Amino acid sequence: MEDRIITYGGQAVIEGVMMRGQKAFAIAMRAPDGNIVVHKENLAAVYRSRIAKMPFLRGVILLWDALGLGIRALTLSANTQTGEDEKLEGPALYLTLGISLTIGIGLFFLLPAGIGGLAEKYLGWNAWLANLLEGIVRLILLVVYIWAIGFMPDIKRIFGYHGAEHKTINAYEAGAELTPESVAKFSLEHPRCGTAFILTLVLISILVFTALGPLSMFWRLASRVLLIPILAGISVEYIRWTANHLDSPLVRFLIKPNLALQALTTREPDASMLEVAIESFKTMRKAEQELVL
Repeated sequence: MEDRIITYGGQAVIEGVMMRGQKAFAIAMRAPDGNIVVHKENLAAVYRSRIAKMPFLRGVILLWDALGLGIRALTLSANTQTGEDEKLEGPALYLTLGISLTIGIGLFFLLPAGIGGLAEKYLGWNAWLANLLEGIVRLILLVVYIWAIGFMPDIKRIFGYHGAEHKTINAYEAGAELTPESVAKFSLEHPRCGTAFILTLVLISILVFTALGPLSMFWRLASRVLLIPILAGISVEYIRWTANHLDSPLVRFLIKPNLALQALTTREPDASMLEVAIESFKTMRKAEQELVL
């Protein structure tokens, strides 16, 4: 059961789900003709390297690669829907990832930092109060952004597949039969969700950035960017720790905000979505078993 708790994760994509294990990942997608199309690959060697066992550093390296896998999964799924066969890999993949991260950092880190800096300079707030304002603005931006995109039809579908992914992993970890009827009974929440990582990162950033005290505008903005890898490493370790101690009442209390935010990023899936998530998980599991043999 311990392996089940810490090993398997997934990600919803356009009309599909990606499931990642220790050695392989699989993407199952619903094609326009209604059939399920499956793509599977072995994970990069970094997942089996010493780096993957080094606390804090492993979080940054594996998170970067996981983001790359997410972009690839979205591209493969989109191509399946359109019938195109263009591959996003190598420089193009990481250029796309870099642009996405730049936009995210600008919106969720630099914009709130700028607002806090302006409050300190023009409203006469002390540095710690201005830093706290920055963190509150960052948290509000995150929640409002997730809430707002949830009204988009395509995002609603993705959130439905996100729910199917959670239910499938929950069913597997409970030892239940992986059928749509069985999996549908399980919870939409999961403690290892990427949503939990994002919220944890934002909450930890509030504590760290508030403690930095007064800084010039240049160093205020620079510190928000330079400290992201450190915050990410801390957040990953926190998520791993909570996932390994779910039997603790304290841990169950601490993860309540993370689980609550998942109410915005998941939707109740239909049977078709559950079939895709189950197929993705089974393909990933089979690929891993073949690698062991």
